[in-house]
Amino acid sequence: MSFLNIAKVVSAEVSHHQMEKNNAMDQRKECTFDGSVDRHGRPAVREGTGKWFAGNLLLVNQGLATLAFFGVGVNLVLFLTRVMGQNNADAANSVSKWTGTVYVFSLLGAFLSDAYWGRYKACAVFQAIFVIGLVSLSISSNIFLVKPSGCGNEQTPCASHSTLQVALFYVSIYLVALGYGGYQPNIATFGADQFDEDHPKESHSKVAFFSYFYLALNLGSLFSNTVLGYFEDEGKWAIGFWASAGSALLGLLLFLVGTPRYRHFMAQGNPLSRICQVVVASAKKWKVKIPDDSDELYEVEGKKEADNADRKLLHTEGFRFLDRAAVITSKDFEEDDICNPWRLTTVTKVEEVKCILRLLPIWLCTILYSVVFTQMASLFVEQGAAMRTTVSGFHIPPASMSSFDILSVAAFIFIYRRVLDPLAARLRKKYNPGGLTELQRMGIGLIIAIMAMVAAGIVEHFRLKHKLTNCSDCDNSSSLSIFWQVPQYVLIGASEVFMYVGQLEFFNGQAPDGLKSFGSALCMTSISLGNYVSSLLVTMVMKISTSDEMPGWIPGNLNKGHLDRFYFLLAALTSADFVVYLVCAKWYKYVQFEGRNLNNDENQADMKV
Repeated sequence: MSFLNIAKVVSAEVSHHQMEKNNAMDQRKECTFDGSVDRHGRPAVREGTGKWFAGNLLLVNQGLATLAFFGVGVNLVLFLTRVMGQNNADAANSVSKWTGTVYVFSLLGAFLSDAYWGRYKACAVFQAIFVIGLVSLSISSNIFLVKPSGCGNEQTPCASHSTLQVALFYVSIYLVALGYGGYQPNIATFGADQFDEDHPKESHSKVAFFSYFYLALNLGSLFSNTVLGYFEDEGKWAIGFWASAGSALLGLLLFLVGTPRYRHFMAQGNPLSRICQVVVASAKKWKVKIPDDSDELYEVEGKKEADNADRKLLHTEGFRFLDRAAVITSKDFEEDDICNPWRLTTVTKVEEVKCILRLLPIWLCTILYSVVFTQMASLFVEQGAAMRTTVSGFHIPPASMSSFDILSVAAFIFIYRRVLDPLAARLRKKYNPGGLTELQRMGIGLIIAIMAMVAAGIVEHFRLKHKLTNCSDCDNSSSLSIFWQVPQYVLIGASEVFMYVGQLEFFNGQAPDGLKSFGSALCMTSISLGNYVSSLLVTMVMKISTSDEMPGWIPGNLNKGHLDRFYFLLAALTSADFVVYLVCAKWYKYVQFEGRNLNNDENQADMKV
């Protein structure tokens, strides 16, 4: 071979190697398709941001934060009775108010995130408030509240406290409520932001993230319910609270460590003003005729610098009265052809309001499921306390049976991800290649919840058959083992995987880009309202079922009541709710986002940095 030929071969190999190197560099510099940005506001480079490095940090952060929160919440009622000197009724009422406030603050956190701060800043600020509240609670408990030393257990109540000390305690626990409530809806959405839903591989990871997110939440609460709950039940409140504070601080530090790798979406302004503009504009034009062609409705042309995150919503049928807000008339423009947003709004703004209106019926149907879910922390525990709780001389705390729920959640997440979802995808390949939809999974969750209530009612029926006649007013007043409760806890855990994980995915996917955190907050408010509806339902049942001969279905001594009838009532109500849910799910129209132009060569060039 001549020198010239050798030179040509070498040159070709060098060129080929250089092309491969350039392609690899281009791949490393490829930006995400969904319009996410890095911390400097530049398009996020796929290789250096987001994905499972950021996702795993946020999952660990969620587990630590949940551990810290339930380290306070799981035994707060005992702290109020043993340390703060409240009676059982006042303590239960205080805990209900505190828990409800947590979920109200979730709406505040979602609003600030969607409107002004963005999800990263909201998570950081509310986690800092969370840590401050826990540290304040730990210091005040250690120095002022748990006095004299050694008090606060079942045998030794603590001394009375001054007004200032009581005020410091309530400021601390409500800072905890504000911090955790504001943080919770944002961390779920922020974690999902780390995966590009328009990328084939990352879109699957985004779906998986919600399952692992709920698993992390349950694993954190498992440690609180067992280890921390044991120390606090023994009166070692300082250890429990300081462990919670340390866990929250560690979670915050891990969150901040991932700052250079996170992907962000910019806040899109106050959603309330956009909603009000649509309502006012449509009301002002209530006599205006709506055109048959939706293309005649008003929409802003183009995008801001090809920002894929700022997606438009396509027009959908339904709620046509709101379309009047986007009908163009001669009065809609002011000087210099500037549009008056209180007279004329875009189709995207109109569709945002329609989207919320369509989500509300689905959300309302989930509240009754939350009523079933809340029984695990109340009536299930009372039922367990009235059963035989000793095994070979070892005492099983009734509240610890919730561990079977958490283990069930962990098991069914993997069973669903690895077995049920692939199987459903194969069986339904012709109709829906993606397997079960979120709405279908939520419906399955309702069915399993009905089964859980039936199981609980059957267990209670047999518990009453085995009640001890010589022990009418004491705990363990039935010879039936507490382990007969395992099926109802396992069924509740399985239903959570389908309902709550599906709910997170559904509301996150269907909420408009400017309301993603609000979608996650809907899940939390569903749980909150479930608590309130459960309390109202118990009150109504007791008032109706109580008579001179009968102390009601749920008396202090369960052997004199009929808790089984209450469980069967919940099963019947959930069945009716399931029927209503089927109607709402059939009626629901999925939101239609404007497609991102990912195949256009010019757009692909813009997506490189």
